[in-house]
Amino acid sequence: MLDLRRIREEPQFVREQLARRGNPEYIELVDQALALDEERRALIAETDALRAQRNEASAEIARLKREGRTEEADRRIVEMRGVGERLAGLEARLSEVEQAVRDRLLRIPNLPEPDVPPGGEEDKVVVRQWGEPRPFDFEPRPHWELGEALGILDLPRGARIAGSGFPLYLGLGARLQRSLINLMMDMHSREHGYTEAWPPILVNEAAAMGTGHLPKFREDMYEIEADGLFLAPTAELPVTNIHAGELLDPDALPARYVAYTPCFRREAGAHGRDTRGLIRLHQFDKVELVRFERPEDSRAALEELTAHAEAVLQRLELCYRVVLLPAGDLGFANAKTYDLEVWAPGVQRWLEVSSCSLYTDYQARRANIRFRPAPGARPEFVHTLNGSGLALPRTVIALLETHQDASGAVRIPEALASYLGTDRIHV
Repeated sequence: MLDLRRIREEPQFVREQLARRGNPEYIELVDQALALDEERRALIAETDALRAQRNEASAEIARLKREGRTEEADRRIVEMRGVGERLAGLEARLSEVEQAVRDRLLRIPNLPEPDVPPGGEEDKVVVRQWGEPRPFDFEPRPHWELGEALGILDLPRGARIAGSGFPLYLGLGARLQRSLINLMMDMHSREHGYTEAWPPILVNEAAAMGTGHLPKFREDMYEIEADGLFLAPTAELPVTNIHAGELLDPDALPARYVAYTPCFRREAGAHGRDTRGLIRLHQFDKVELVRFERPEDSRAALEELTAHAEAVLQRLELCYRVVLLPAGDLGFANAKTYDLEVWAPGVQRWLEVSSCSLYTDYQARRANIRFRPAPGARPEFVHTLNGSGLALPRTVIALLETHQDASGAVRIPEALASYLGTDRIHV
């Protein structure tokens, strides 16, 4: 969440930065938070004064009793009952106001970084592109046709088991998932220096609140109400919360983790979109990169993290581009995001396979993740980052569609073939 002190001291700056996101509701939440904070501070001042008055009276009453002046003591006790009732009412209201302030802060998104461009989805900026879309001397087939013909993807049976959006991979299709996960995990841990994590895929409300997924995105998450748990929509949730509530030593940063998890998303606002194939799913696999950095290092860390995700696409010989998202298209908790979009010739689209994001101290404030810059120094909030390294479904789409031949067989790039045990998938 944003620092309330900063909102109080720089309200116009905060309003201007949030206005770049294009949603006037955020400005209203800032105004409400400021009004509530003013009331909160007034209540604190009044309750402190009444507590001081009560303490003085208690001391006076004790003295009067010692001196045998019981009538005066009894009179003061009666007077203080009114003060006590007033204090109880103020304390109850203060608790309500403090909760209301926190509620507003939880619903205000992060401020975009200064170099994030203005505008909405249509204003994204292509930063760079690697490779060129492969030319074909035949009409490339979409992945769902290739997968069915090769016997590696069975969408109808997956839908029969769990419903639309829950794919079933078979044979080399299943092994392809495992091979991609192993390739990515090995690259990021052995070559890029991330520590492997194998986290829970169920998270509690506090963990989801810490990353900014709650309260805003509750309807997009699969909730297990009886246990107060959620199926993780990404490994970002459990892995970011590895250090929730901790005060890290100066030498603990940077801390960098890579984790694989299945991911679960209801996609509540996306009904009817991309219903064919693997483009939009309720369950999918993903390898996630999560980093905890000193504030002065976090911007450079975003560039490095993005390069690490790009390296996987290069190893898979897939044409992709890096896109800088504009302020109006940023995720709720994100300060800056690069999307990696891979070219899928069968569906003739650029498909997002990774979002690499900087959160500054936004998540760290919510999850209370701090560090000491030096021994004995005052604690500061860390900066968090994460990015997919990569999400599998659309990577598989691009892999099948890019490396297909006229017969419907698919060539497997050399880097992946050793994991899969073959350099070609064919009937």
